[in-house]
Amino acid sequence: MADAEEPQFSTLAERIAALNKQKNFSSVEPAARKRPPPPPPPVRPAAGRPSDDAATHQTTHQTTHPAVPPRPNRCIPPPLPRRDTQASVGSPGDAAQPRAAPPPLPSRTPSFQPSPPQLPRRTPTQSGLLTARRNSASSEISQLSNVSSLSLGHSVSSATSHGSNGGANPRKMAPAVCDPASLPPLPPTRRELEARAREAAAKEPVDRQAKAKEYAVRRAAEPREPPADAGQVLPSRPGLPPRLPSRPAKSPNPPAVARDEAGEPKPALRKLPPTAIGGFGAEQSTPQPPPVPGRPSATADDDAPPPVPLASRPSAAQIDAVSVRPVAKAKPPNNDCWVCRDWSGPDGVAAQFPRETLPRGDPVGHLARGLCEQLPSYTDKARAIFTWFHHNISYDTVAFFGNNVKRMSVEDTIFSGRAVCQGYAEAYKAIANRAGLDCVVVGGHGKGFGHAPLKKGERPPPPKPDGHAWNAVRVDRGDWKLLDACWGAGHIGGANNSYQKEFSPGQFTASNEKFGLRHFPSDPSHQFRSDGRTVSWEEYFRGPVDGEPPTFYTNGHQEGIAEDSVEPKERDIPVHGGQVVRFQFSKICEHWTPEKNGLGRPPLLLLSIHGVDGRKDDMVPFETNGFWHWVDVDARDLGAPGQTVEVAQMTSIDGKDARGVSAKEYLSKKGRVGMAWAYVMKWELV
Repeated sequence: MADAEEPQFSTLAERIAALNKQKNFSSVEPAARKRPPPPPPPVRPAAGRPSDDAATHQTTHQTTHPAVPPRPNRCIPPPLPRRDTQASVGSPGDAAQPRAAPPPLPSRTPSFQPSPPQLPRRTPTQSGLLTARRNSASSEISQLSNVSSLSLGHSVSSATSHGSNGGANPRKMAPAVCDPASLPPLPPTRRELEARAREAAAKEPVDRQAKAKEYAVRRAAEPREPPADAGQVLPSRPGLPPRLPSRPAKSPNPPAVARDEAGEPKPALRKLPPTAIGGFGAEQSTPQPPPVPGRPSATADDDAPPPVPLASRPSAAQIDAVSVRPVAKAKPPNNDCWVCRDWSGPDGVAAQFPRETLPRGDPVGHLARGLCEQLPSYTDKARAIFTWFHHNISYDTVAFFGNNVKRMSVEDTIFSGRAVCQGYAEAYKAIANRAGLDCVVVGGHGKGFGHAPLKKGERPPPPKPDGHAWNAVRVDRGDWKLLDACWGAGHIGGANNSYQKEFSPGQFTASNEKFGLRHFPSDPSHQFRSDGRTVSWEEYFRGPVDGEPPTFYTNGHQEGIAEDSVEPKERDIPVHGGQVVRFQFSKICEHWTPEKNGLGRPPLLLLSIHGVDGRKDDMVPFETNGFWHWVDVDARDLGAPGQTVEVAQMTSIDGKDARGVSAKEYLSKKGRVGMAWAYVMKWELV
């Protein structure tokens, strides 16, 4: 394509005007009155391109002689006027007027890219780690490597690296305040703690032996003297109740008085204060007056307790070993006593599963899960099953007295709600085994309904251990416990031999020794006595007394009276023996209280006697120390032969509940208000 023809200018002014129309220059057109600058001195043009002076000379020549200028070269643009930055030398008039500046060069596209804008400087709140400003040669990686989660809040320990543009020092050192010696020590690691524990465990026996040897040497060097006051040996259970004072009798041999070397009498040994029942530190004691005439004394007659044997003293090593042993938490005083144990938890669970609500498909499994899953103790599981039978199973008196006892399955026993002793035992075993308890059925003889005790001097019948059944279940600590769910649910009584549904927890809480007084197994290994002894049939059938024991009623068990503690132990009491008869009994446990374990406040117990020759009835209140109850009466005041003597429990006084009534209050209202009572035990006068 042919190039576009450029316009022709006749003068330099026309060219300048054309250039001014183009907005390629930022210079302001000079004033018209200003004179153009003088032409520069001539210069020899370079080869191939005319110089600026030549162009100027040509322009001047053209101005003088106007003519059409030659057509410019297409390759080389016309030369532009030269910019003169220095003031030209001329006349004073010329210097006063400013020289017009030539038009600027046309803009050109830069060959380099502009540098990116500099990032804004971080404020102190943005980063507190870099304390000094870094130059362009600083290493960003070295700065970030100095920061860690443990160094926050501390000064930077490593210096920022500088390049050649930095100072003379190539590396900035840490400030003097960051002394490594002043830093806190690091916590020990897990390996260090384990190593220290192993060292302490290995060193402990050595230190203990060294300490024991040192203590033994020190004890051996010290002189030992027998103690002036010997400690009183605490009894395992409360002593016997006091005796009535006997007639004073002078001893033919008065006790010798101990004297010292100078002949002066020695002071009596100080006696320790008596301890309370159970050994809990109360100031309650049992007096020990002289015994009843004609009966051997049950307590020692010495004033001073026996000295502590020296052989029982622990060695120094044993004392030191106990002192460094960690102190274990003391168990509750009644933790091992089943009589005083709180059974409200398992008993409450047993009442939540009446037999009418049991499923027909698997009643045994349902009872095992419901009664035992929420109880962690094996003992509590066994108790819950025992109590469930009291609420749901009754003794089948119709089948027993009609001699029509049939064997029934466990499911039939549960749904019918009736069974004899064998049905109780088999159902208990089935539920206990499903609950994970070791339980067996024990068969043998029981001194229950229809049993007649031996009379004095009568021989026992041939061995025949049958007719009754009970259970043995393994409880906590792996011990075997004997229990009778049949006798614990109720008993047969009354004139018509009807069944009385009455809970008897003693059939579960009694020790195996006391349980064996009325139960004799056909297999001697099922006696499970704690002493390991096997009782013979003759010893069992005769019992602890040669003769018939006194009659003991059920309400005596409810009031916490121990049947084996009752005296006199024989039922028959001679009237004309000329003796003082003691009637006494104790609670079943030292910790048993009527408020916590019984029916409420303690009742007042009275002895019903009939006077000399049975002509004057009277009620004598028992004395008590909280554990023992006793009263002493002359045999002739008990009544006439053929009459009975009873222990009575006052039930009401003046139409109100008699529980909590004291003996003093009773004597003050005796014969003035109405009273009622119930019998607890009975003897026969002969």
